[in-house]
Amino acid sequence: MPGPSPGLRRALLGLCAALGLGLLGLSAVAQEPFWADLQPRVALVERGGSLWLNCSTNCPRPERGGLETSLRRNGTQRGLRWLARQLVDIREPETQPVCFFRCARRTLQARGLIRTFQRPDRVELVPLPAWQPVGENFTLSCRVPGAGPRGSLTLTLLRGAQELIRRSFAGEPPRARGAVLTATVLARREDHGANFSCRAELDLRPHGLGLFENSSASRELRTFALSPEPPRLAAPRLLEVGSERPVSCALDGLFPASEAEVYLALGDQRLSPDVTLEGDALMATATAVASAEQEGARQLVCSVTLGGESRETRENVTVYSFPAPLLTLSEPSAAEGNMVTVTCAAGTQALVTLDGVPAAGPGQPAQLHVNATEDDDGRSFFCDATLEVDGETLSKNESAELRVLYAPRLDDSGCPRSWTWPEGPEQTLRCEARGNPAPSVHCARPDGGAVLALGLLGPVTRALAGTYHCTAANARGEAVQDVTLTVEYAPALDSVGCPERITWLEGTEASLSCVAHGVPPPNVSCVRSGEARVIEGLLHVAREHAGTYRCEATNARGSAAKNVAVTVEYGPSFEELGCPSNWTWVEGSGRLFSCEVDGKPEPRVECVGSGGSSEGVLLPLAPPDSSPRAPSIPSDLAPGIYICNATNRHGSTVKTVAVSAESPPQMDESTCPSHQTWLEGAAAAALACAARGRPSPQVRCSREGAPRPQRLRVSREDAGTYRCLATNAHGTDARTVTVGVEYRPVVAELAASPPGGVRPGGNFTLTCRAEAWPPAQISWRAPPGALNFGLSSNNSTLSVAGALGSHGGEYECAATNAHGRHTRRITVRVAGPWLWVAVGGAAGGAALLAAGAGLAFYVRSTACKKGEYNVQEAESSGEAVCLNGAGGGAGGGAGAEGGAEAAGCAEAPAEGEVFAIQLTSA
Repeated sequence: MPGPSPGLRRALLGLCAALGLGLLGLSAVAQEPFWADLQPRVALVERGGSLWLNCSTNCPRPERGGLETSLRRNGTQRGLRWLARQLVDIREPETQPVCFFRCARRTLQARGLIRTFQRPDRVELVPLPAWQPVGENFTLSCRVPGAGPRGSLTLTLLRGAQELIRRSFAGEPPRARGAVLTATVLARREDHGANFSCRAELDLRPHGLGLFENSSASRELRTFALSPEPPRLAAPRLLEVGSERPVSCALDGLFPASEAEVYLALGDQRLSPDVTLEGDALMATATAVASAEQEGARQLVCSVTLGGESRETRENVTVYSFPAPLLTLSEPSAAEGNMVTVTCAAGTQALVTLDGVPAAGPGQPAQLHVNATEDDDGRSFFCDATLEVDGETLSKNESAELRVLYAPRLDDSGCPRSWTWPEGPEQTLRCEARGNPAPSVHCARPDGGAVLALGLLGPVTRALAGTYHCTAANARGEAVQDVTLTVEYAPALDSVGCPERITWLEGTEASLSCVAHGVPPPNVSCVRSGEARVIEGLLHVAREHAGTYRCEATNARGSAAKNVAVTVEYGPSFEELGCPSNWTWVEGSGRLFSCEVDGKPEPRVECVGSGGSSEGVLLPLAPPDSSPRAPSIPSDLAPGIYICNATNRHGSTVKTVAVSAESPPQMDESTCPSHQTWLEGAAAAALACAARGRPSPQVRCSREGAPRPQRLRVSREDAGTYRCLATNAHGTDARTVTVGVEYRPVVAELAASPPGGVRPGGNFTLTCRAEAWPPAQISWRAPPGALNFGLSSNNSTLSVAGALGSHGGEYECAATNAHGRHTRRITVRVAGPWLWVAVGGAAGGAALLAAGAGLAFYVRSTACKKGEYNVQEAESSGEAVCLNGAGGGAGGGAGAEGGAEAAGCAEAPAEGEVFAIQLTSA
């Protein structure tokens, strides 16, 4: 048999506790009322589950007891005053077990309540209609069989995630099970394709259980709307055998239009329509082709079906046969003068007409006789046939063309004897001859020269001008005619007859003339730009004749203009403004000597030194314009006298130029070091900065940021960045100088940690901080005999772990650099009372419950000897405390350079000193 469940164990523990209380107070039992108890009093169990019930009493000696219930039991456990029983396969909605005991001739009872619940495992939504008309109601019904209790059940009908209706069955009888929820819903367009479902919730959280949920399978609703109107059918009333005619069927007010089915048929022939949708409208189009077997009256049917409902339209169509008429010519291509017979015929029921002349009756042909002439060439004959079908007259026609063969003919209307065309625009050269077959025309010069491309669109050029011999020929003969072509074109001025540039020499005689080409011959005139007077005859050339002249040639076809540049050349000459007699060269300026000379063509200029250091030296000159062949800029130039010579093909001239040299300021590391060092306390001095340059530059230095105050001695506040500026007439040069101020060391701080005295065995640290530049080296002097101490990497910190008496005394810190040494001292005292601690304890015990368990407490004494705490007995569960009449704690003192020393543990008279260990539980 398996062991008791956890619920039974808790019941047994509660029973033991009750029995223990009873044993502790037997004398009080007789005075208390007796009762019976059933646990749990109220229980909620899942249908088919199991439950342990505990029946107990406080009667000391009950005569008998039991548990009455109609439920199946699986096991029972008993004690003197208790009974535990497991109930299994609990299916009743509600049952009331009774616990009873017989005590002192009385019956003690306790009544319980057991209810079952069933999860909503089955949630069913009644199937929806296959198609639901829009605007009509349909029913949603949800069933949850067996779930309960019904009072804890809530049902919700859902459209997608949207709640349509929610109903709670609270207040229903506890024994009620299962539920049904029904709702009436109006079908809408947007409900098409929507999923409907039902959700069931069994909320047992008020009973200490959870919330049980389940949902039905979703069911899709399909809604539709169908117009009561029939489809609109568009079809021909008459349909010819073998012809193709479009038919269409349209219907509005469909939803969803994509679900609609279309049936389109002509008689027993089903058509294959193409269906197009636009919103709620449907359009089906097809091509109807009638066969000879369908000739006669037929019906065209269009039916639209949606949601199981249909709308239909029928139209009558008459299928008929009407062949086209036949038109024939006895000789389609006849020679001029021949006789031709034209005949028009049709079906047996058709009436024909030839060129407006009707036949004798239906089914009879019509004829026409023609004597062929040139005028009949290309003549068209028309044959019309008419047929009456179902009260409507139909007609068809046929045409034919007569070709008359005759020899070519050339005249001025088709081929003019004289042509005059302008040059340039595209023209179609035409020389057309009449004749059948169509004659070929060939136009060429009599000398075997150029040939005209007749009938083609092309540009007209002056090379086409001349007289041509044109011949038209076909199989019936030929014709000849002479044609003269004149090509006119606008004037042209070329470089041969009118050059773009003309050069005259000052002091000579010249004339300006231009020759132009053109048809008709053009007239040419030239005027100076900005003037209206025409230049004519010989001119005595002067510099003012140089300039631009505009020459224009004009004839009937247009005009042409050209600019002619006239240049007047002359010998070189110097001017002071363009080539000064005195010039100063500035080193590094990038400037060259500019010596501009007037003359045409532009003179060549060269300046050569004469005497002194410049003897034979070539002076670099600035180019007259931004030429890429400019000479390199010299880094040095010899001052002195230079002779400049200007030459062109019309002569030469010379000029003397005096050249001097100067330079802008310049500072570098040699004249103005970028890093300079001062010593604090030395006499104040200016920065050592100088500059090179001509004329001699002036140098001024100032500190960046706050200005340097005026003082007689150097202070460390003078350190910083200074900017030195050198200036002369040709510019400035700047340099940044960093000034550092060095000073002797000073021990600014010497401190001990902890700041008080140190007990033997304790740790302490001494920290020494010095101010100096360059940074000071730190060294220490310790008391004699002091060993085992540590130093930091830069010696600024001295540390002692486990202080001894030898570590007490005076420590000295010394700071040293290149400018001096400074020391400072501090005294450290290692002192404190040596304690003997006694620990005592007492033990006691008490008797609890019937088990007779007891607890013994004990105290063990420990010795406290001077200089040692023995706390091995207490271990980590307590702490040792120094107690004395003064109540003082440990403390030490340290003073810089022989300062006062603070006491350790305050000492009391020997007869009043008390040492103990206080134990504190962890």
